[in-house]
Amino acid sequence: MNLAFCGLKHAHIKALYALCAENPDVRVVGAWDDDEGCRAAAKAWLKAPFYSTLDELLNDESVEIVAVGDAYGARGQEAIRALKAGRHVLSDKPLCTRMEELEEIERLAGEKNLAVGCMLDLRFDPALRLARNLVRSGELGEIHAVNFTGQHPLNYGTRPLWYFDRRLHGGTFNDLAIHGLDAASMITGLSYARTLCARQYNAFAREEPSFPDCAQLMGEYENGAGLIADVSYSAPAPTAFRLPSYWRFSFWGEKGMIECALGAEKLLLAQAGRDELRLLTAPAVKETCLTELIRQIRGEKTVFPQRMLFDSTRTALEIQRCAEE
Repeated sequence: MNLAFCGLKHAHIKALYALCAENPDVRVVGAWDDDEGCRAAAKAWLKAPFYSTLDELLNDESVEIVAVGDAYGARGQEAIRALKAGRHVLSDKPLCTRMEELEEIERLAGEKNLAVGCMLDLRFDPALRLARNLVRSGELGEIHAVNFTGQHPLNYGTRPLWYFDRRLHGGTFNDLAIHGLDAASMITGLSYARTLCARQYNAFAREEPSFPDCAQLMGEYENGAGLIADVSYSAPAPTAFRLPSYWRFSFWGEKGMIECALGAEKLLLAQAGRDELRLLTAPAVKETCLTELIRQIRGEKTVFPQRMLFDSTRTALEIQRCAEE
């Protein structure tokens, strides 16, 4: 399948390019970005020709998949244009920054029978997938409490300046909480019901006082289970991604609890009536966001339904709106 990149402004898109290079079913045929600096920087690692305009990309009938990696605030409209042109879409997260964009993306995907995927990589982490299998098999009984932390480094001065523009960024909850919300629903199978409170505020980005870098929330799932989460840009660099709090999840059920984290080789399982804490090794996961999209395009069985992406995106946007109101 031929894939072209639409927007190269976030470094995450390099990871998708690497997945494409490893997958014999995908060929990268081109890329576009409206910023000359982004194009120049990408030429060092992206071995494909560049389109002069987005229209040129969308008019290339050989393109089957459009991979969106632009500034967050531009992604929704670019995904909509790609769907209107009959292309499948694979986006970095977040998929969009406005609820009306999500509704249009969802409508077009359904009407045109097109696949929409997102780089929600926590879905494919071995420890988190093992947690899903244990919780779904009833090892913890009914889940009554969920906690996750996903603090990131601010990296002011190295992050692109568009990040601190509210119109282009779209909010810290929509940027980061989407990962944790999606993973928690994947593991528990519970639907998010309502937000009890969501607070965002400026603490670390002193150079950008209007940028709310801290984001904390309390929520409730459909069965009454509670959620407490922190997805602030508060973690110190350069150790931020090695801290134990980086995408750490805890689930408390009637028969025990699980703690797991992104990248951890083992999962902690504590069960009622058993003296020992068990450390379970997580088996490898073969799927990626790219292989899932390809299966969906081909009409094959996927691990995650497309509805899950839309539901998680909607929840993140609703929480962001709650925090702003």
